[in-house]
Amino acid sequence: MYDETGKEYIDMGSGIGVTAFGIADDEWKAAVTAQLDSLQHMSNLYYTEPCALLAEELCARTGFKKVFFGNSGAEANEGAIKVARKYAAEKKGADHFTIVTLWNSFHGRTLTTLAATGQEHYHELFQPLTPGFVHAHAGDLDEVKKLALENKAAAVMIECIQGEGGVLTMEPGFVKGVAEFCAAEDILLIVDEVQTGNGRTGALYSYMNYGVMPDVVSTAKGLGGGLPLGAVLIGEKAENVLGPGDHGSTFGGNPVCCAGALSVLRRLDDAFLAEVRRKGELVRAALRDAPGVESISGMGLMIGIKTVKSASEVVAECNQNGVLCLTAKDKVRLLPALNIPEDVLMKAVGIIKAACAE
Repeated sequence: MYDETGKEYIDMGSGIGVTAFGIADDEWKAAVTAQLDSLQHMSNLYYTEPCALLAEELCARTGFKKVFFGNSGAEANEGAIKVARKYAAEKKGADHFTIVTLWNSFHGRTLTTLAATGQEHYHELFQPLTPGFVHAHAGDLDEVKKLALENKAAAVMIECIQGEGGVLTMEPGFVKGVAEFCAAEDILLIVDEVQTGNGRTGALYSYMNYGVMPDVVSTAKGLGGGLPLGAVLIGEKAENVLGPGDHGSTFGGNPVCCAGALSVLRRLDDAFLAEVRRKGELVRAALRDAPGVESISGMGLMIGIKTVKSASEVVAECNQNGVLCLTAKDKVRLLPALNIPEDVLMKAVGIIKAACAE
């Protein structure tokens, strides 16, 4: 990546986890360009081949039964919430509409997904938000259960790693406990995989690291490889909840975006995902006891670095020295391309280490 002066940068943010195979990836470009020569748009009133193939691939790789395509993570989360509310209304009554989410979560910037987001500073100037959301503390299974039962919850919605919240990883016991509780109470479990999904953590989706099976998954970012695409994956329990007219998106499942996504998804095989995990461990090993580094969090190539200096100061120094990083709360956040060459990755890590230590 180069700026207008010709200065070279190593991109350790990949457009906030979007360009999964880097900038102008040849295979992704070829897939997108070929589709542009065929059909650029059809609306979701009809099937198109790229859309159908992508849905089949997602279901085959995950065990989900149906997929709805939108244009973003927020839109995917809106769709997931609609699935949960209609499911609960039909099974238990219209008063079962509350969604339990976690404090420090982030689910989007629409009014409904802001309400789902457990960070009050995002809410301040946008009241009134959509009602029907309550927040529990991450790791507190008893609080999740209490809020869900007291509020007649339709769903519990979590991120296995809170990305915008500071790259905070959920404990396995908590995630499994939430999944077991939801199954016992016939409350849908929604896992937000917008940032954690599509190979980012070294598994195809982060819930796979925990041995649980959600009822609904939302995803976006890296799925499209650089074009806007979101998806709601719906499991067997709720696969027939939404019918014609219940939900829609004019641009959802755009064939060009889906063609690009297919080129991404088909490369995320077991061997590739093992490399994501290996590269992530290299980064952690290099930074774990480095001067100025307090702690490391995350999984795979979703990495949070708690530094002695402020995260914004470290990121600014990295930028000056040719490495583009992100922040997440008080941490430096790394979301490099999943196929980043090892030598380029470790060169960037060296610059980050120096910025942390100064």
